Amino acid sequence: MNGLPARRLLFVHAHPDDESINNGVTMAKYAAEGAHVTLVTCTLGEEGEVIPPGLAHLAADRDDTLGPHRVGELAAAMAELGVTDHRFLGGPGRFRDSGMMGAPQNTRPGAFWSADVDEAADHLVEVIREVRPQVLVTYDPDGGYGHPDHIQAHRVATRAAELAAEPGYRTGLGEPHRIGKVYWNRVPLSVAEAGFARLRADRTVPFPGTATPQDVPGVVADGLITAEIGGDEALVAAKTAAMRAHATQIAVDGPFFALSNDLGQPLFTREYYELVAGRPGVAAGEREHDLFAGVEA
Repeated sequence: MNGLPARRLLFVHAHPDDESINNGVTMAKYAAEGAHVTLVTCTLGEEGEVIPPGLAHLAADRDDTLGPHRVGELAAAMAELGVTDHRFLGGPGRFRDSGMMGAPQNTRPGAFWSADVDEAADHLVEVIREVRPQVLVTYDPDGGYGHPDHIQAHRVATRAAELAAEPGYRTGLGEPHRIGKVYWNRVPLSVAEAGFARLRADRTVPFPGTATPQDVPGVVADGLITAEIGGDEALVAAKTAAMRAHATQIAVDGPFFALSNDLGQPLFTREYYELVAGRPGVAAGEREHDLFAGVEA
C-alpha cells in the first residue's frame, strides 16, 4: 500500500469549487480522521463567470487567465479542508472547461466534453491504481444538472473504475485495483425545500434573488438517499471557509451562498449520497453514516 492509510476515498469533480459545495463536510471529516482523501478535478474552470468586479479581467473573453487563478483558489480551499492530495486530471490544463451545454466552447480543441472517454479515463486509472481507494464519489449520469463537464466527469470516473480493475489493462499504469463502493452526490428534496424556506424567511440575506430546489444539482426524492454525512461546527466552518476560498465563483453570506447569477441558495451542512455500486454497510431502508461502512481494507 506504499504506506497509505487504511481508509482511502476518491472524489472526481468537473471544476474547482464543485468539491467544496458538494462534499466539503465529507472531505474535512475524513481528512481529520486520518483517511487518505484524494480529489481529482477534471478542468481548471476557465469558462466560469467572475463575481468580484476587480477580478473581471481574468475571464475567458478578456485575459483568459481565470484557470490559473482558480488553481490557487482550489489549493486554498483544500488547505481549509485538510486535504493534501488534490490533482488535475492529466495535469493542470490538460482538459479545458467546456462551458455550458450548447456553447461553442463545447467543441474547441482540448475541451473536456470533446475528449475521448477512454483516453481521459487512463489518467484516472493511474491515480486509482496508485492510491487504491475503497470509495469513489462522483456525479450521476446527468452530472447533477446537465453541465457537459459534469456529465463527462461521470463518464470518465465510471469508465476509469471499470478499467482500473481489469488485470490485463494497461499494466504500465499500475497494479489492478477494484473500488469497493461508488456513490453519486445527492440532495434530498425535503432538505432542499427546507433550506430554501429558511432562506426566504431570512430578511437579512443580501442576494437580490433566490434560486429554487430545481437549481441545485443532484436533488432527488428522499427515498433514493442511502448515505448521510454530518459534522460538528468545525467541519461546517471548514466547508464554509473552503467555499469562500473560491472567491471568483462563490459569494458566501452566513448559512447561504450565491454563484455568479446572484441567486441565493442554502449552504448544506449535511451531505447526502446514493450508493450505486458495492455492498451497503447497513440494513435495507437505513442510511449509512460512514461511506466506508462494510468495505474491506
